[in-house]
Amino acid sequence: MSDDSRPSPAELRTAAVIPAAGRGVRLGPGAPKALRTLGGTPMLIHAVRALAASRAVSLVVVVAPPDGTAEVKSLLDAHALPERTDFLVVPGGDSRQESVKLGLDALPPDYGIVLVHDAARPLVPVDTVDAVIDAVRDGAHAVVPALPLADTVKEVEPAAVPGEPEPVLATPERARLRAVQTPQGFDRATLVRAHETVTDDVTDCAGMVERLGEPVVVVPGHEEAFKVTRPLDLVLAEAVLARRRLNDGF
Repeated sequence: MSDDSRPSPAELRTAAVIPAAGRGVRLGPGAPKALRTLGGTPMLIHAVRALAASRAVSLVVVVAPPDGTAEVKSLLDAHALPERTDFLVVPGGDSRQESVKLGLDALPPDYGIVLVHDAARPLVPVDTVDAVIDAVRDGAHAVVPALPLADTVKEVEPAAVPGEPEPVLATPERARLRAVQTPQGFDRATLVRAHETVTDDVTDCAGMVERLGEPVVVVPGHEEAFKVTRPLDLVLAEAVLARRRLNDGF
């Protein structure tokens, strides 16, 4: 195929991969974190709806716990989801990195833009999703939504014993730092190459692309796209959801 016959970035179809195979131990014992309820609905369903709310997203792939694929499929079937969006559930792996790769492998060939989104960020606004997609369509190979930091950050020498005082090594310039969120967006070929090349344990897909030496760009994130990791985060998420329902009938 000649370069002239390839679809332009604006014509590429967009799929979202949501790795949801983790146990979420910091929220305590019980169901996997993605299946914990928020406003009576599992967080995973909120996250799926948030990605499907973008008219650019035509496929959402949920990567389920290896022993929970049938449960997640039943969950999706039991909740109202946009009919214009296709949904697929695949079993995940032992790590987030492996689960994302399995989700990538499940994508049909005609999807050229891939979003990777944390199931534990159930309230990301659709405007943030669209901003990430638009940046990839405009030619970026990797895009992350992010927010400036409100707190001063210290680099420390980790204590050998938890709870002991830790020496400060440096104070990074806060104006140059950002707290990264999801969904992160990618040109599919770049993300596939990252997963085929980078074998180190990396905390996010954008970090894998950085290891390739490819540029990653930041677009504005949103305060409601926070990650539900600890019990207090769940309280905040409930409050945000209640406010949305009161104001918007969400």
